[in-house]
Amino acid sequence: MAPDSEFLNTSAKILIVDDEEDILDLLEYNFEKEGYEVFRAVDGEDALRLAQEVHPDLILLDIMMPKMDGVTACIAMRSTPGLEKTPIIFLTARVEEYSEIAGLDAGADDYILKPVKMRVLKSRVKAMLRRQHQQVKRETNVIYIHELEIIRDEYVVKINGQSLALPRKEFELFYFLASRPGKVYSREDLLLRIWDNVHVTDRTVDVHVRKLREKIGPQYIVTVKGVGYKFLPQ
Repeated sequence: MAPDSEFLNTSAKILIVDDEEDILDLLEYNFEKEGYEVFRAVDGEDALRLAQEVHPDLILLDIMMPKMDGVTACIAMRSTPGLEKTPIIFLTARVEEYSEIAGLDAGADDYILKPVKMRVLKSRVKAMLRRQHQQVKRETNVIYIHELEIIRDEYVVKINGQSLALPRKEFELFYFLASRPGKVYSREDLLLRIWDNVHVTDRTVDVHVRKLREKIGPQYIVTVKGVGYKFLPQ
């Protein structure tokens, strides 16, 4: 089973915040069926307190609520230690463009209009949890990308669970690019970052890229003509 699937089948914690009990009941029922551990709050103040207590993996947040509205609560959460990177999705009946802009500017990751289509919402939640999980793995020196598992501390790349030992510089080059997907680096940049002050030529980078493509596949490291290389997740 893929690492992301393993994560999503565990009881990830979701905090749902809404002042309408029927919506809370609907969301709680559907997400508990999916195996999530659900917490609920009826206003922004309650949500902030509960979020600090349980540290949810994701928050579904209404905007129009008593005591503290959703935008204010979102801003407060983003300035609370431990909640700065928690995914937040606004669920709201507010259709005005300025409301959406205000929500995203407050630090929300997504904005979904009511009435909610449960299949769409569950899909968006899973996708956001998957991205969050991948980011956490990057920060803990392990990167999962489809069939690849790149373990920084062990200098090992696994393809479909099979370990592939790489020479040190090949691994460091591959890990560096994979941890910054889509960003283009010139040969000069890579020489400075991977080979430090050792006097080697641009050709050294090309040779290492060629060897990586032979071992791992040609699809991940892309040549940007006249510029350099970038990692492209498939």
